[in-house]
Amino acid sequence: MSVQHPEPSEGALIPRPERTPDALRAACAVVAPNLLAAYDQAKDQSLAQAVEHGSLGPVHAYLAHWAAVLEIERHPETARAYHRAEYLAQVATTAEEARKHLTEAAALYREASRAVHAE
Repeated sequence: MSVQHPEPSEGALIPRPERTPDALRAACAVVAPNLLAAYDQAKDQSLAQAVEHGSLGPVHAYLAHWAAVLEIERHPETARAYHRAEYLAQVATTAEEARKHLTEAAALYREASRAVHAE
């Protein structure tokens, strides 16, 4: 697996992977193997859309999204908080409660996205 950092950052299970399909898939296999099928499907869809539209935009979007997802997953505490917020949003009994949990999950995702784009 190619990496940008030789050592994992504090609390991370693995170093941050490069934003390439192979590096992200390898990271996914380690920190979130349950997401491999979704990763592969997203990759295939982005490539098909890129060909259909004659643009690399879908590929860049898939790489950015999965880099953020894996940034969350490589930090166990962050991953727990993210998945908890998503779950609580799904089982919420009011729209306000669901919104509160979705806002928390979105904030964690944005933070992860900023972290991988800061490089």
